[in-house]
Amino acid sequence: MKLKKLFKDLEVTIKGNKESEITGICSHSQFVAPGNLFIARSGSEFDGTTFIQEALDAGAIAILTDLFNPFLSIPQVIAKDVASLEPILAQRYYDHPSKQMFVVGITGTNGKTTTSYLIQHLIGTVKKPCGLIGTIECVIGQQRFPSKLTTPDVVTNHKLLREMLDVKTEQVVMEVTSHALDQNRVVGIDFDTAIFTNLSQDHLDYHGTMERYAEAKSKLFHYVNDPNKLAIVNLDDPLHRKMLGESQAHVITFGLDKEAHVRAENINLGLDHVSFDLCYNMRSYSVTSPLIGRFNVYNALAAISLALSRGLPIRTIIERLATFKGVPGRLERVPNPLGVNLFVDFAHTDDALERVLETLVQSKTGKLIALFGCGGDRDRSKRPKMAKAVETYADEMIVTSDNPRFEDPELISKDIVAGFQTDKPVTVELDRRSAIERGISMAEPGDVLLIAGRGHEPFQVSQGKRIPFNDSEVALELANGASRE
Repeated sequence: MKLKKLFKDLEVTIKGNKESEITGICSHSQFVAPGNLFIARSGSEFDGTTFIQEALDAGAIAILTDLFNPFLSIPQVIAKDVASLEPILAQRYYDHPSKQMFVVGITGTNGKTTTSYLIQHLIGTVKKPCGLIGTIECVIGQQRFPSKLTTPDVVTNHKLLREMLDVKTEQVVMEVTSHALDQNRVVGIDFDTAIFTNLSQDHLDYHGTMERYAEAKSKLFHYVNDPNKLAIVNLDDPLHRKMLGESQAHVITFGLDKEAHVRAENINLGLDHVSFDLCYNMRSYSVTSPLIGRFNVYNALAAISLALSRGLPIRTIIERLATFKGVPGRLERVPNPLGVNLFVDFAHTDDALERVLETLVQSKTGKLIALFGCGGDRDRSKRPKMAKAVETYADEMIVTSDNPRFEDPELISKDIVAGFQTDKPVTVELDRRSAIERGISMAEPGDVLLIAGRGHEPFQVSQGKRIPFNDSEVALELANGASRE
């Protein structure tokens, strides 16, 4: 696309060759390819103007910026508000891909990842695949790419959607975070359905208050403010009305409340499955899922609601739900020869920990050992709350390191330990590998060991370094290498 066509009718000044052929647009210098337009946002969290030379070295042939540099020999597009142009340019360059797709956005504190995988499994087929953009990975056709952000930047989002369309993927499910909504990373995406899972304390280091956090989440429903679009919300969460706001979308509710359009009754929880009666449209259907936990009933209900809205027969939905293989790092069972029920889970908030532990304690036959920590450079106020959540359900606790970033792991652990008000055994082992080894050695056949906080993550982040470490892989190695006398 020529530079002049990309900026047609926009309030900008182009200094240089307007006929320059642009091969792509990018706002991150490390991802610039030859022929790209580099969007240099000034004053943002990561000031793009400081990376202009890096972008030029990578092959950028034009710059969008707010200040003309007479020493640059390439075309420069000068605009008063660079950030506001970014989503417009993304839509233009990639030819509005979301308008040609069925797009589902999921927001909420917990459950986004599992619900997105469930939806992909339920509505995706060989002939009609469903793409995915989320915490763990991005799925485009048969290609799978590890994610760096749950919700990428606005240019990357439109680029990914275009790539999906190019391989005949015309439906996609996206996890949409509060950060992404607050930072306008999904502007210009034509969402057909918005889903709200739940809301509990998280990210207050960024949002400041729960009210601002909830307001950020509710922005997703501004994108479906149309009677022809759909909002699916958890009726049991008291903030579901706030999420909906003034949206004119058609609403489907799910939950356990009898007023919900799609609800579950007679829930039976086990350590290898969950079953319940699905109540919909004045009828009841028996459902079994290989996922475990009451919270996964909610995730299943959200996905079922979406599948029903797409016209899938309810029997087909139930059959497909039974074949779901789970999500990496979400109550992921680690096989071992020790007879221990060993699970790895991403739970890193007090609410998520409470939900997971409540699930495990209801089905355990032995003791429950919980291994967890708290991330550094994040909301400190939730650390004692996580300790309280764990001590409520676990018989023994192991406090360890969990992505300390630039904080001292020992100080983080002290914040956690200060929250305990119990005589139950507490072990502090800051080396995470040693902590997992300790937990395995403490567990007897029939016991449950939960390794919480990091789930699928392949790295520990400490002092600016990304150290390879995957909880499931480490636990598998240690558990299968352990011996019992």
